[in-house]
Amino acid sequence: MILGVKRLLSIAVIATVGMTGVAQAADGVPGVDVSNWTGDIDWATVAAGGGKFAFVHATEGTDYRNPRFEAQFGGAAAAGLVRGAYHFAQPHESDGTAQADFFLQNGGTWVSDGQTLPGVLDVEDNPYQSQNGKNSCYGLSVKDMVTWLKDFTTRYREATGRHAIIYTTTSWWQTCTGNSKAFAANPLWLARWGSEPGDLPKSWKRHTFWQSAEKGTLAGGQNVFNGTESKLKSLVNPPAEVRVSGAAKSRTRYRVTVANTGPHPVKDIKVSGRAFGGQRVVKAPACKFSGTAVLCRVAELPRGKQVTFEFTTKPSKSKGTVGMNVTVGSVKLTLKSR
Repeated sequence: MILGVKRLLSIAVIATVGMTGVAQAADGVPGVDVSNWTGDIDWATVAAGGGKFAFVHATEGTDYRNPRFEAQFGGAAAAGLVRGAYHFAQPHESDGTAQADFFLQNGGTWVSDGQTLPGVLDVEDNPYQSQNGKNSCYGLSVKDMVTWLKDFTTRYREATGRHAIIYTTTSWWQTCTGNSKAFAANPLWLARWGSEPGDLPKSWKRHTFWQSAEKGTLAGGQNVFNGTESKLKSLVNPPAEVRVSGAAKSRTRYRVTVANTGPHPVKDIKVSGRAFGGQRVVKAPACKFSGTAVLCRVAELPRGKQVTFEFTTKPSKSKGTVGMNVTVGSVKLTLKSR
């Protein structure tokens, strides 16, 4: 983006948002990205012009906050747009975890309010080469850059339950990460000014957002969401996400773990199991059991937490296949032992 860069003289600017006509986005939903440099924004005009989402510059490095962030971020929401914050990376100044924390503490966190997109990590060519003496990759090796990106995105995921969106160009990604394939879980916001998105970095098979121009008919940069408006809303507020795993530790001991890997607390989880192979359940802490059946309930599982259940059985024979069938929601596990 290179918007609102912190080391340049700040000049008050009024955004030009009064152009006539409704923004058009081929095969997608139109939106904008703005920063301190965009100035005061008439968000009602953006909404009337067809804008459905906005990305707002929040932070840079660990020492810059957009002074207009609250007004721009809140103004977009008040006009009915969904909005997200972005962090302009300075990988040579501090590690990824430190910059993620600064972003999270200064507007970049995600909340389940139906209007907030996951935060964005903006990584692109170093715009300060003449000042910091670093190359386009901020002086980092490919290995160190990938580590930096992993530290930032991991910290953001831990704090919010969401995967940070990554804004980048294909050429920068190829040069500075070695075209890393390690970030497929993070939605891609591709920067390529022109009529087509073009080739994508190897981590992604599709882009989620596309910045096609530095300026458009609305405020700030011209962007499009690659999908329908309902899919955009699903990105804003996704469903709960639970991971279920299990193992037969022996012929008489079975373990099931339920982990909340999504952004929301999950309520009223039911874990039901039934032993097979001529055995019955004889021990199941925190659960009810009778004969071959066992039932466990979790009133609420907070985001990022997990709960583990252990079941002990008594087989009626010493040989042959035994096990348990376990159901958690739509997930079915068969745990076998011999």
